[in-house]
Amino acid sequence: MLLKFYKNTRETGTDEAGRGCLAGPVTAAAIVLPESFENSILTDSKLLSEHKRQLLEPLLKEDCICFGIAHIQPEIIDDINILNASILGMHQAISKLSQIPSHIIVDGNKFKPYKKISHTCIVKGDSKYLSIAAASVLAKTARDAYMLKLHEEYPMYNWKKNKGYPTKEHREAIKKYGITKYHRTSFKLLPNN
Repeated sequence: MLLKFYKNTRETGTDEAGRGCLAGPVTAAAIVLPESFENSILTDSKLLSEHKRQLLEPLLKEDCICFGIAHIQPEIIDDINILNASILGMHQAISKLSQIPSHIIVDGNKFKPYKKISHTCIVKGDSKYLSIAAASVLAKTARDAYMLKLHEEYPMYNWKKNKGYPTKEHREAIKKYGITKYHRTSFKLLPNN
């Protein structure tokens, strides 16, 4: 059973998706849940099937007090590195909240202060707190939808299936077709021969 709050009822949970991908953005989400919120299915998005994530997404958007989602593009990832891009994404997602939270809980162990709002980093927070789990679902579903659009432009990489992760199929396509403007050139796109 996930916990409702770390500190108080006006806190936001934040998380990202797509950190380990070779292509596409890193996507972050932030969400503020009401005190009355309950959901028996919700957990870390990595533990949920795609079907369950798709079921949860509209429920979370409908039941939350507010949410924000941000995509950080590959050129920025290449410029500032994936950790800083992930934190930037979380900051941008928080900035899109219609209500200013009193506290931020972050999945992971690294974050930079956002304005003057206190924060707490929680390792495996997406499997401990409802709001971080909810943010993980929103980030993952938003990024997956984004990658489906990119797939239409570059179907040979099969991003509709691998979502830009370093699968054997994706790496074979990079070998065959080269890279696109959506690939992260600072990442190791192909293993050493």
